[in-house]
Amino acid sequence: MSWIEKAAVRTPTKQQTPADWNIGQSQVDRWVRHYKNRLIKEANLESITTLQPVERKKTIERLVTQMINEEKVIITADQTEQIIKQIINESVGYGPLESLLRDDSITEIMVNGADEVFIERQGKIEKTNVKFKDNQHVRHIIDRIIAPLGRRIDESSPMVDARLHDGSRVNAVIPPISVDGPSISIRKFKQDPFSLDDLQNFGSFSEEMALFLKAAVKAKANILVSGGTGSGKTTLLNVLSDSIPSGERIVTIEDMAELRFTYDNLVRLEARPPNMEGKGEVTIRHLVKNALRMRPDRIIVGEVRGSEAIDMLQAMNTGHEGSLTTIHANSPKDALGRLESMVIMAGLPLTVEVIRGYFVGALDLIVQTSRFSDGKRRIVHISELVEEDGEISMRDIFHFERQATLADGTIKGEFKPTGYVPKMYDRFVSHGVQVPKSLFAVGVVR
Repeated sequence: MSWIEKAAVRTPTKQQTPADWNIGQSQVDRWVRHYKNRLIKEANLESITTLQPVERKKTIERLVTQMINEEKVIITADQTEQIIKQIINESVGYGPLESLLRDDSITEIMVNGADEVFIERQGKIEKTNVKFKDNQHVRHIIDRIIAPLGRRIDESSPMVDARLHDGSRVNAVIPPISVDGPSISIRKFKQDPFSLDDLQNFGSFSEEMALFLKAAVKAKANILVSGGTGSGKTTLLNVLSDSIPSGERIVTIEDMAELRFTYDNLVRLEARPPNMEGKGEVTIRHLVKNALRMRPDRIIVGEVRGSEAIDMLQAMNTGHEGSLTTIHANSPKDALGRLESMVIMAGLPLTVEVIRGYFVGALDLIVQTSRFSDGKRRIVHISELVEEDGEISMRDIFHFERQATLADGTIKGEFKPTGYVPKMYDRFVSHGVQVPKSLFAVGVVR
């Protein structure tokens, strides 16, 4: 029995038809159950679910309308539309989540069991009035999401990462590890990607910082974007890629493909989990190693999380300049510490001194992002990694100086240059990238 059949409830008795029911929301729900059951019995739902969303909607709309006409039920156009919409959402869509997925102002959806659904809008989290029928209903939606991708979730494998057809990233967990019932987290995919100018207008950084970052990407600086969960790392990685000159070959590597680049010479690689027999896994490290054989000008890794860090650093050290990646860390110093731990995880016989030597040769800039309590994402540090007297240090080029919290919760502060002219300034000159030294002068405030 399919999940759609399991979700269906009992149909009206033979003695009673939809035409006998009184009008009202509860009656609309009964109509929905009635016509959904007819679809299950009379239509080939397996073939319908394989159609593209537009064709799926048209097919269900045609079949339900035909059934209504056959039964000579008097239903208003609004009620008919409501019935069809609800059947589509429950049968071949994502149920209660459909309205949230269509709302472009929502950036994140968080389902904590059947009765608690939260969203993030403009950087702030709020609870919705959306509810599921029960925890089994949540499980049905998880199954709907992962089934087309060939993924599985059960007690032996109670966590899964997936992707919706529009590119939105999904993580789901179920009991026994999710104590209070199944949980879903959806990072929504923006159909119209942000640009560097958009983020600057949002107050994420100053004009000087934007000019510097553009120049750094054009001059093929290796950049590590660091930040906490939801701080805008992937968004920043996307907008930085807009400054990559045309004509270069780019290879992107991700756990779940969500980067959006518009280059002709682009290869997108995505990791793969093991199958039900525990075989066929392709890790980020495998993909980084393979990317080196693909003649890339730049390698962009969505996020380094483990032993692939050493392969990424080696790539940056061996001619693949201009590479970009992200890491979960709360400060530039923490980012280096995490990288060091990841390299050690690779199990290679390298001393700490050798590992840190890799950092200096591979990384040029660490860009630290942060999400503040007012919901805004800001770049709080742009730092250059340098070696001075045999010691590795980070020198801030720009930073965000927090000054106050206003009555409405808005964070007040200024983006400031520190006065430090980065050593990589010579690289700008050699690559023909025009950046005035006045960009770094103290007193320039935005």
